[in-house]
Amino acid sequence: MPELPEVETSKNGLLLLIVGQVVDAVYLWRDNLRWAIPTHLNTTLARQVVCGVGRRGKYLLIEFEVGILIIHLGMSGSIRVVNRNVELQKHDHFELVFENGKSMRLNDPRRFGAVLFSTNGIHPLLDNLGVEPLEDEFDANYLYTKSRKKHLAIKAFIMNSKVVVGVGNIYACESLFKSRIDPRRPAGKVTKKCYQLLTQNIKSTLSEAILAGGTTLQDFTKIDGTPGYFAQDLYVYGRENKPCFICNGKITRITQNQRATFYCPQCQI
Repeated sequence: MPELPEVETSKNGLLLLIVGQVVDAVYLWRDNLRWAIPTHLNTTLARQVVCGVGRRGKYLLIEFEVGILIIHLGMSGSIRVVNRNVELQKHDHFELVFENGKSMRLNDPRRFGAVLFSTNGIHPLLDNLGVEPLEDEFDANYLYTKSRKKHLAIKAFIMNSKVVVGVGNIYACESLFKSRIDPRRPAGKVTKKCYQLLTQNIKSTLSEAILAGGTTLQDFTKIDGTPGYFAQDLYVYGRENKPCFICNGKITRITQNQRATFYCPQCQI
């Protein structure tokens, strides 16, 4: 699933390619993904100029004077910008065509993504999101305070978008390993000192992944269609039964909240 670094990578690519461009046409190649795609987009966005591109959590925000196009990549989505005469690929479901001859296309094989619109920048999906992990507000004091009396596992706690946005499964596993914290430990039992290390590792892991262009495991590609390379730097995720880089013990896989968790039982306590 595309997580914060993948969405940030997409945002950074779009900033260079579509800001200032005028929309020539909008194509809905299917009428719904996870939710219905607003049918008015082909008229609402016609002749509109892209004013900016932002990100909130895992949501891409494409800004126009008339409102904000909200895009979520779901479990398998990716966005690329190509020449408008390039043949559509299978699973290209939404397209913005610009007057400069370029086309922005959302490809989503599993159709868990979303294309939505807000005229005022407010949307129920954005209302209850937690802090951004790369901003100063996200620190040990914040996590420690939020976690008190919480009995849920620390991995589930840092993946809760109402607490902090964008720390998905891959980066939660990696950050907990670097912090030597057992992913099953109750969040309320984690010390403030451990939270200090954990917040630092979440920030550094996400930042490193962004610099590497995200993590391509199956479907995700960058705006130009190339893969992200952070998968080459993973310590535990996807490495079940392989040796730990620290202690040489075996990486273990368990299931938490219907998601795969990878960790080292010897290093993470």
